[in-house]
Amino acid sequence: MQAPSTATAAPALATPAAPHEFLAFTLGQEEYGIDIQKVQELRGYDAVTRIANAPEYLKGVVNLRGIIVPIVDMRIKFNLGTPSYDQFTVVIILNVAERVMGIVVDSVSDVITLSPEQVKPAPEMGSVLDTDYLIGLGTLDQRMLILVDIDKLMTSEEMGLISQAVQ
Repeated sequence: MQAPSTATAAPALATPAAPHEFLAFTLGQEEYGIDIQKVQELRGYDAVTRIANAPEYLKGVVNLRGIIVPIVDMRIKFNLGTPSYDQFTVVIILNVAERVMGIVVDSVSDVITLSPEQVKPAPEMGSVLDTDYLIGLGTLDQRMLILVDIDKLMTSEEMGLISQAVQ
């Protein structure tokens, strides 16, 4: 008998897999979802301390109860136009690879529970779009969420936020 899979895709088992909860947020006109278990807290957007020579998407850092937290603007990261910061702008504080970091999103709507049947694989886009960071597309009634593998995204070499992946 094989050990249960820990991959992000739902394994094909005889018994149905448990539903999974995602925090839904918006960037522009699109709705995204990330694993709720990675979320530490939600905060309003405050001024950040800018870091010289940092990539544009790395807005800077904030001091969160004595912890220096890098803040990534997801609108800039995903190339979705110029961000605007207002009373709806939210910073999602995450725990990823034993590090605390924040992502700036336009707004947060709710927590959505999706069964494995409601998660469809991300379409292959060839070299036009990098889908490595996508779990798939979640469907709930008339809503469609782009499900982001926040671990893969934040620990990617391209982000440079974590010096080495936890082994």
